Amino acid sequence: MSRKYFGTDGIRGLVGKAPITPEFALKLGWAAGKVLAQQGTKKVLIGKDTRISGYMLECALEAGLSAAGLDAAFMGPMPTPAVAYLTRTFRAEAGIVISASHNPYHDNGIKFFSANGTKLPDSVELAIEAELEKELTCVESALLGKAVRIDDAAGRYIEYCKSTFPSQASLQGLKIVLDCAHGATYHIAPNVFRELGAEIVTIGVNPNGLNINDGCGATEPQALADKVLAEKADLGIAYDGDGDRLMMVDHTGYVIDGDEILYIIARDALRNGELKGGVVGTLMANMGLEIALKNLGVPFARSAVGDRYVVEMLHQKGWRIGGENSGHIISLDHTTTGDGIVSSLLVLAALKNSGLTLKELRSGMRKFPQVLVNVRFSGDSDPLESDAVKQAVLDVEAELADRGRVLLRKSGTEPLIRVMVEGEIEAQVIALANKIAGLSI
Repeated sequence: MSRKYFGTDGIRGLVGKAPITPEFALKLGWAAGKVLAQQGTKKVLIGKDTRISGYMLECALEAGLSAAGLDAAFMGPMPTPAVAYLTRTFRAEAGIVISASHNPYHDNGIKFFSANGTKLPDSVELAIEAELEKELTCVESALLGKAVRIDDAAGRYIEYCKSTFPSQASLQGLKIVLDCAHGATYHIAPNVFRELGAEIVTIGVNPNGLNINDGCGATEPQALADKVLAEKADLGIAYDGDGDRLMMVDHTGYVIDGDEILYIIARDALRNGELKGGVVGTLMANMGLEIALKNLGVPFARSAVGDRYVVEMLHQKGWRIGGENSGHIISLDHTTTGDGIVSSLLVLAALKNSGLTLKELRSGMRKFPQVLVNVRFSGDSDPLESDAVKQAVLDVEAELADRGRVLLRKSGTEPLIRVMVEGEIEAQVIALANKIAGLSI
């Protein structure tokens, strides 16, 4: 069955336009409550990032949940992976995150976690959509849900993050710049790293409801790179607005993406005898990652784009480590979903274990030049079905032979076609990507 509302990462859109309206959030809370009320705890956790629209949406969701007979427990601004973790520890029916991740403030979204802290399976999302088509009803007054606030949610999550770092190790002696994107990690990440002993310099820690991801964070790491150089720091870490992904910067200002982070974590696990099976990347993963892992004797597999598909393939193969070049890193030994803070701690553990700098750690992987061009489209036409586009892809693949790749896909959250071309020669890759993109408009 096709979905009407749910995309690859929940429901997302422009605030004030369907479906991101208070009316829809009310109905969604009710519909989700009807489907998810199975365990008997009658409690749903609600966290959000720092967008101003989060206030409106959390209240509407709470009213819908109450009408369905479920209690809502508010956590305030919390990273997405924190909601997943706390949903498990509180034995809640589900967790709800109000966030549009790396998007600007005028967008927002609503996504769900199961009682196990995993993203909802397709069957549950479809069941919620089916309830949305029904008339909203209300349980009798004695059965209405209540609203409470979890005051120590941030402290609980900070302690959890610290527990994923080796207990005998310390970050003392490291100067780290943290960019929290004026998002949900602003009051979490600095405390984690300070309490582990690092000297911290912060940017992006003053959210005002409108500045989330604005010129900072994992999607715009140049601000972090500039600050690392200015402060003569050992490294920098940037999170996105909801804290489920990261980018890093070494002491030279070089930006380290998710593929390189995945390589560092996997190699450290291999050296420690803790790597179980292989590593899952996505169709967007750089060929350099695949080659570097092959040189280590580590199997590598590609899933569809999206961290939920990475997790699915990890479970299918019985492996534990996977991720995306965008910075979603999943370590199933520690988390059930992408966690920016935990992933950065795994990299720092590798740094401490090896005695190497971050630059030296990432040097074992050589990235192929990879160009990604986003092409916006509108209307009902599908650019991927264009004969001209299909032929251009065939021509480019022939030119690259077996030393490069072409991938065209639709964004799961925006009306964009993502054109990716990868090869050994950067100028050639840029020209070929622009050639296809010009036909995709």
